[in-house]
Amino acid sequence: MNFHEVRFPTDVSFGALGGPERRTEIVTLANGHEERNTPWAYSRRRYDAGMGLRSLDDLEVLIAFFEARRGQMYGFRWKDWADYRSVKPSREISGGDQLIGMGDEVQTVFQIVKNYTSGGAAYARPIEKLVAGTVEVQVSGDPLAEGVDYEVDLNTGLVTFYHPPDIQAEITAGYEFDVPVRFDMDTLMTSVATYQAGEVPHVPLVEVRI
Repeated sequence: MNFHEVRFPTDVSFGALGGPERRTEIVTLANGHEERNTPWAYSRRRYDAGMGLRSLDDLEVLIAFFEARRGQMYGFRWKDWADYRSVKPSREISGGDQLIGMGDEVQTVFQIVKNYTSGGAAYARPIEKLVAGTVEVQVSGDPLAEGVDYEVDLNTGLVTFYHPPDIQAEITAGYEFDVPVRFDMDTLMTSVATYQAGEVPHVPLVEVRI
């Protein structure tokens, strides 16, 4: 896949607008009831990087980043300041933050996920672009050591144990992560005059599947 393992500058992305997107198909029946269905198993994020620009230096950084990615050609990492950790902003990351699987003495590879729960409903979001130096893993509450007990692929979000966890052992993880995105346009329209007057360019980004 055309993807550059580089993060969009975080000092420019701070203040950007964006969040999750869903696709729901709604059919209204003759009696007024609705049938709702979705073809998407997972949500997709959209952002506007232009909302984070604060100076002409930021604008130059954006142009350089856009050119280096060849517009929509290459994806890249994006820090979603509203949702980039395995735990609430007020708490410290720990290896017990998110349940990612249960041991069966056979499986050794587990996908890191982030679980969103509300009102008895839950959604498990696969997390692929992990941030180096932030990943912690536990099995049944016992902290494990990377390179001794397991290895983690920061580009796919896969945790591989050297020995399969015991049956019914809870496998949990804590981490920071990025969102894989690409520019959602091939033309970057900027104007120094209008930018200085308080107008910012529209720079749409869309999450990509890895």
